[in-house]
Amino acid sequence: MAPLRGWGPRGKRLRGFAPHGRWRTLTFLGALRCDKLTAPCVFDGPINGECFHAYVRQQLIPTLKPGDIVILDNLGSHKAKAIRDAIRAVGARLWFLPKYSPDLNPIEQAFAKIKHWMRQAQKRTIEETWRHLGLLADTIKPEECANYFSNAGYASVKT
Repeated sequence: MAPLRGWGPRGKRLRGFAPHGRWRTLTFLGALRCDKLTAPCVFDGPINGECFHAYVRQQLIPTLKPGDIVILDNLGSHKAKAIRDAIRAVGARLWFLPKYSPDLNPIEQAFAKIKHWMRQAQKRTIEETWRHLGLLADTIKPEECANYFSNAGYASVKT
């Protein structure tokens, strides 16, 4: 990811390297608990129902416990019956956010921080980006996670 802005000497043009050509899409998925970011996964390309179902089966389900609440936005691939059934089968509850409500989704704040760090790192290859994302997922502290939930209106979260 290229930085959005920068600093340079007054009166001098700021120059930075930004790759040209065909852009590739990477999709980062994860689950936010009140104490950590869990089940991180990167897909090479945009997300679709099949990719999201694979993520839920292989990454998310093993981290869930009975009584957990999984909050999803209204993306079409999140609403598949197989996904709902798989999450409920482990004893977790499923809540869908209202339309157009990213401020109620605490993981959006964590993702904004990760994107900021990615722009600062300026990784230029897919492999470097994947490695760096893996490192960043572990740097989000428990108190930050609790703050994301509190800021999104889930004030009863305690760590």
